[in-house]
Amino acid sequence: MRALRIHGHGAPDVLSIDDVPEPKAPARGEALVRVLATSINHLDLWVRRGMPGVEIPLPRVLGCDGIGEVVALGEGVEGLRAGQHVVLAPGYSSGTSPEDAAGDDHLAPDYGIRGEHCDGFDQELVTLEQRFVLPLPGGVDPRHAAAVPLVFLTAWGMLVERARVEPGETVLVLGGASGVGSAAIQIARHAGARVLATGGSDEKRALARELGAEAAVDHRDPSWGKAIKELTDGRGADVVVEHVGPATWDTSMRVLARRGRLVTCGATTGPKVALMLPHLFIKNQSVLGSTMGPRRALATIFERIASGDYRPVVDSVVPMSQAASAHERLEKSDVLGKIVLVPAE
Repeated sequence: MRALRIHGHGAPDVLSIDDVPEPKAPARGEALVRVLATSINHLDLWVRRGMPGVEIPLPRVLGCDGIGEVVALGEGVEGLRAGQHVVLAPGYSSGTSPEDAAGDDHLAPDYGIRGEHCDGFDQELVTLEQRFVLPLPGGVDPRHAAAVPLVFLTAWGMLVERARVEPGETVLVLGGASGVGSAAIQIARHAGARVLATGGSDEKRALARELGAEAAVDHRDPSWGKAIKELTDGRGADVVVEHVGPATWDTSMRVLARRGRLVTCGATTGPKVALMLPHLFIKNQSVLGSTMGPRRALATIFERIASGDYRPVVDSVVPMSQAASAHERLEKSDVLGKIVLVPAE
């Protein structure tokens, strides 16, 4: 079977479509799944390029998002059937920690993400424990569904688990047309919040408004913080969803309201930022880190996808053989939503 792998770190040309052995028949409690679609995240770019201080065993199959079709089931598996469309969980853990027992698997000390800490889903077949395989609700397009797991889990972790957004609050989402940003707009809006967003082009700002943002401003304009203050009558945002880093951080903090919470899950423009401590403690503000989200949220997320309360934002669907050009587009921020890969094409 074919798999998208890296044998070394570097530019998109290090991506390789390789022939690899098919998985063995599923053992007890496991499911063998044919991968129908995956999607590209910034995590794929970081793994491909290499991350300082992080050793990735090579070769590595990329891909942390996956939707598939059950091929075969091991003994003891219940609730799944051959031919069924399923969601593949992007994260995994041993299931033995107190965090796992509390339903917070993403906080477990042995938590890992597919495509980074182990081989991912950019291949034609995978075998997983049943607990990492979730039925895809009927009527949901498998290819579009591949754009959902990582970004919606991440946005859920930020807004629901960490910031604990409340109805009537104002939420500012940085990069509202990105994967995490587009999910965050929808989650905040569904929670009853007023949503504002930023975007780096007319098309991206239009998409943010289409998804539920009341207004969207250009974060490339040095005065974008002033525009947010005007939209909030000088008060600022109760919650700021940050995943950009140094390029937007200072302004994000300036537009954070008293008792506001800035929650961050990423640093696409660099790892270091400055923090003015007097502003933080005088205004009783909070800066919250967040990574991924609990696997238990996937069922609710996909129920809302099926009902139309949330929707995947798909830029394009391309064969896995075009992964290199897709990586290049994402690196240039030349996408609206997610790029989906089809391993069989």
